[in-house]
Amino acid sequence: MADQQRVPAAAEMMSESHATPTPQPEPLAETDATGAIVEGFTSKQAEKIVGISYRQIDHWARKGLVQPSLAPAQGSGSRRRYSYNDLVEFKIAKKMRDQGIDLKSIARAFDYLRNQLGGEVASANIVISGSDVLWADDDRVLSLLRQGQAAMLTVLPVAGVRRELDADVVKLLPDEPIAVQLSLDIDGESGAGGTG
Repeated sequence: MADQQRVPAAAEMMSESHATPTPQPEPLAETDATGAIVEGFTSKQAEKIVGISYRQIDHWARKGLVQPSLAPAQGSGSRRRYSYNDLVEFKIAKKMRDQGIDLKSIARAFDYLRNQLGGEVASANIVISGSDVLWADDDRVLSLLRQGQAAMLTVLPVAGVRRELDADVVKLLPDEPIAVQLSLDIDGESGAGGTG
């Protein structure tokens, strides 16, 4: 009896799909061999969200500037998968490039921050002063490239980069689970400061 009930439903679905074909968006979520959704972002998604070319993403990954933390490339045809924090690092590197910092200096700053200060790039307070990159916490400011005092500072608040990235994820990938969660977080933040 249950089989008889399934047949009309399947036939109904088939007739609906043949009646009016609707264009389907390119799937953004990928599944593994078991059908489970693979978390993270592909290089193509990172390209759209961060606003840098696929070629830059590939170059920066090969140079070790931002490594895909979820799935590194493993030979021809494999796909890198980037975490949210990896995208934050891409966005920070892009903003630093926009401020005129060369790629070699960005790599040195990221390396010093990760290896000498034990920090995460995605949660750091980075200050740009001319051609120097500084790291700031509550009570100190250190040069990530060299020792010296900064005369003119450009502050790059990573929290602002995260908010901008969140908005881009929600806008460009609205049906992804992370976008739904981020939109709830964004709405919660905007509602928390309101009066009513």
